[in-house]
Amino acid sequence: MTPAPYDPPMARVVMVLSEIWTLVSPSDLPALVDLAVVAEAAGVDTVMLSEHVVLGPSAGAAGRMENPRDYAAPGNQDPATPWPDSVVLAAAIAARTRTLRVALAAIIAPLRHPLLLAKQLATLDLVAGGRLVVQPTVSWAEEEYVALGVPFRQRGAILDEQLEAMHAAWTAAPAAFEGAHFRFADVYCEPRPFHPGGPRMWFGGQAMHPALLRRIVRYGSGFHPFGTPSDADLAALAEAMRDGGRDMAELELVGGIRGRFERPDAVADLDEALASVPGQLARGFTSICFKPSMFTDDRDQVGAVSARVVEAVRAAAAGR
Repeated sequence: MTPAPYDPPMARVVMVLSEIWTLVSPSDLPALVDLAVVAEAAGVDTVMLSEHVVLGPSAGAAGRMENPRDYAAPGNQDPATPWPDSVVLAAAIAARTRTLRVALAAIIAPLRHPLLLAKQLATLDLVAGGRLVVQPTVSWAEEEYVALGVPFRQRGAILDEQLEAMHAAWTAAPAAFEGAHFRFADVYCEPRPFHPGGPRMWFGGQAMHPALLRRIVRYGSGFHPFGTPSDADLAALAEAMRDGGRDMAELELVGGIRGRFERPDAVADLDEALASVPGQLARGFTSICFKPSMFTDDRDQVGAVSARVVEAVRAAAAGR
């Protein structure tokens, strides 16, 4: 598969639109669509949605986040955390916006059949006019896999098969695939995605490992880690890209800012968080992600917060 080309501006800004329930009621999904429109007007390039289908009691086993404005992470969540269907929500956002990319980052691919997922993503990519970004992941919640009848210990192998199967469905007519988990023959999966071969794909995780490198080199248009990768991680990625006949300049590298909370009921200081942006751009990151609910409790201020982030990122990029 030849990944869809990455055509970067000076620097991109990505806004997290999931898990911002200190700003928006969990049932007010139209408000999230409205905030995507606000973000687009402020110069934000991409909004990001993540997901869980279900969560079980161990979702908070590592200790629930002290401040609900913080990032959701493996094992730090209330099992009742509201996670709307990201594909459905992304379609609504794509229909209301014109230039904004919509990133499913991340979508838990092994919980779906690859032909169903290929159909959903192709349809969404067409609705968005090619503005879709997909980050397939295996996630971490074993109870979620058990509830859906998917073998948790085989989730990495399942994802690898899915990526190959979706590529077949998007590029061949009729398409066929045979693996340990999925097999089909003589099927037509139409309509095709906006981008030949499929939508742009990011890959990431909590650590750099051989399977991740393999997926990025073969399918990736971007690297979106959970946390801050080390210089050794980035060097390993660059080496893998060279060995695969690709250049690091082809990848969108997604960094981000994170707020520091002085109290469990307080928002973080945005200027303090933005101080890390020049250093991230200097390391080669080309996109900066932020979560607006870290920095305001007022929904009406999201546009202003977004504009400040955009201004700071652009200024840092211009000063490189």
